[in-house]
Amino acid sequence: MNKKQNIRVGISLGDPNGIGGEIILKAFENSQMLELYTPVIFASTKLLSYYIKSLKINTKIHGITSLDDIVDGKVNVVRLIKEPFKVNWGTVDPIAGELAIRSLKAATAALKSNQIDVLVTAPIHKESIQSDDFKFPGHTDYLNQELDGESLMFMVSEDLRVGLLTDHVPLKDVPNQITEKVIKTKIGTIKESLKKDFGIVKPKIAVLGINPHVGDNGVIGTDDQDTLIPVLEELRKDGTLIFGPYPADSFFGNKKHVQFDAVLASYHDQGLVPFKTITFGTGVNYTAGLSHVRTSPDHGTGFDIAGKGDANPSSFMAAIHTAVTIFRHRTMYEKLSSNPLKNLSKKRR
Repeated sequence: MNKKQNIRVGISLGDPNGIGGEIILKAFENSQMLELYTPVIFASTKLLSYYIKSLKINTKIHGITSLDDIVDGKVNVVRLIKEPFKVNWGTVDPIAGELAIRSLKAATAALKSNQIDVLVTAPIHKESIQSDDFKFPGHTDYLNQELDGESLMFMVSEDLRVGLLTDHVPLKDVPNQITEKVIKTKIGTIKESLKKDFGIVKPKIAVLGINPHVGDNGVIGTDDQDTLIPVLEELRKDGTLIFGPYPADSFFGNKKHVQFDAVLASYHDQGLVPFKTITFGTGVNYTAGLSHVRTSPDHGTGFDIAGKGDANPSSFMAAIHTAVTIFRHRTMYEKLSSNPLKNLSKKRR
C-alpha cells in the first residue's frame, strides 16, 4: 500500500526585501517538521539560497520546476522567479512588490486547482504591491475575489479568536459600512467557521460596540442603537448564541473574552490592538469563509529588522500549524456531514 501523501502547504514569498524569506526558512530548520506536512514555496532557489547564506540559516531546499515534482520530506521550492533580483533590505521597491504578487498568484492558482492543500502567505508591503495589474490593499481582498465564499479577517490563537466587521477601511467610513447585511454575514461566517474549522458544536460569540460605551444610549452616537443592537436581537431569536454589544474599552481588561469562542470587533484596531497585545508572536491571521484555507503570521514585513537575522518565525510556524489543523477539521467535518445517513448505515453493519 502506498504511503498517504502529506498535507501540502503552499507558501508565498512575501516582499523579498522583508523578513518573509527568513521566517519561511527558519520554520524548517528542524527537519522533523517535514514529517507532518510538505512545504511548497513559490519563489526561486537562487533567492532563497542567498537568504540561507547571508542569514546563516540551516535549511536545505529542493528546487522543482513543476508541481508534479513535489517530494514529501523536503522543502520544495518552485522555480518561479528566474530573473536576478538584488535584495535591498528594508526598502520599498515596486520590483519586489511585483515578485511578491507573482508568488501569491502562482500559489493561489495551485490552491484553486488543489495541487496544494492550504496556503500560508508571508507578509507583503501594501505600497510596493500596487500596480496596474494589482490594485488590492492586501491578501484578503485578492483572495476574496479568487476563491469562493465571503472572506472574514479572523485573528486566531490557542485561547483567543477575534473577527472584524470592517477591516482595512478608514475609521471615518466604519459606521456607514456596518449594515444589517454585513453584520449578519460576518456573524454567520464566524459561526460556520467555528463549527467547521475549529470543531466547536455550539459556538458563543461576543460582539463589541461601534461607539465608546456602546453609544451610552445615544449620547455618544446612535449607530449601536440604530443598527447593531436590533440585528443581534433578531439573531438571538433564531438561536444564535450571540452576546453584546459590549463596551470595547474594558472587555479584554476584564478578561470577558475567555467566556466566548470568538469576539467580533467593529473595526480593525478595536480588535487587533488587544489581540496582538495578548498573543503577539503566536497569533495567526486566518481568512475564514472561503473555499480554501489561507493563513499568515500576525505581523508585517519587518523592514526595520530585515537582513539582521533577528526575525522570529514563531507566528509563521503557528500560521502553518493552524492552516494544517483547520484543513484536517474541515476534511473531517465535510466527511461527516456529506451523507450522514450513509455514515449511520455503515456504523450499524
